Amino acid sequence: MNQTPTPSSSPLSGGEQSSSLPDKGGMGRVAFRLSIIVAMAKNRTIGVNNTLPWRCPEDLKHFKALTMGHHMIMGRKTFDSIGKPLPGRTTVVVTRNVDLMIEGCVMAYSLNEAIAACGTDDNIFVVGGAELYRQAIGLVDTLYITEIQQAVEGDAHFPKLDKAEWLETAREVRSQETPQPLEYHFVTYRRK
Repeated sequence: MNQTPTPSSSPLSGGEQSSSLPDKGGMGRVAFRLSIIVAMAKNRTIGVNNTLPWRCPEDLKHFKALTMGHHMIMGRKTFDSIGKPLPGRTTVVVTRNVDLMIEGCVMAYSLNEAIAACGTDDNIFVVGGAELYRQAIGLVDTLYITEIQQAVEGDAHFPKLDKAEWLETAREVRSQETPQPLEYHFVTYRRK
């Protein structure tokens, strides 16, 4: 049975929004958290020429720690920039090309189809790019944002956030000197 998941209100702590997926065994529905994870500059830049416009090893470790063992939904261009499925996670690639098959990845042809393909995973991550973020922003209940504390030139941008809809629940201030000087914050937002 194919069903399209839809967000619903939930009595989860903090007033979080929860979504549901069809239960593979047909016994009910399984709640899950749909999250966005992104690194963005003060001017909302997230990329340039299909690459990250900064080098921040700790951000990559943070990304790995959060996504390990879960499904990551990404657009085809984002997959191309990574170049391979990441170990320990299931990569779901959203593409308009119905003939495209990528070894080691689950293929989907819409965001809703990608979410449904995540089965019973209780924590699903949308990891980019810009178009997929725009489609997902109204559906997600959690944002994991690495806020780069400077404006950066780029050609891909994160959608503008309505801060009135989000509650900051965690902030960790960080900086690095190498491979380039950079100040950044790991910030978690939950939908109010």
